Amino acid sequence: MLGSRYKDPDDVLDYTVDWSAWLGADTIVSATWTVPAGITQDLVTTTTTTTTIWLSGGTSGTNYTIGVRIVTADGRTKDESFTIRMRQS
Repeated sequence: MLGSRYKDPDDVLDYTVDWSAWLGADTIVSATWTVPAGITQDLVTTTTTTTTIWLSGGTSGTNYTIGVRIVTADGRTKDESFTIRMRQS
């Protein structure tokens, strides 16, 4: 797990996972995000070494676990997740 991040329900923010240290010379060919009900996935982007998700909404006081699975050019699959802790600013 990649830890926790904080978000206000009114924020629209991006969250990036940098896979370069784990990948070595390998590259990302696809990424699939898992977002629970109650928070909105607005946009996702993927490069050969990073995955980014833009999130909006959510309910203050609620924690959401966001997951991402990558597949690499060499055929490896790797899952990671982090927690978004919703707090009203």
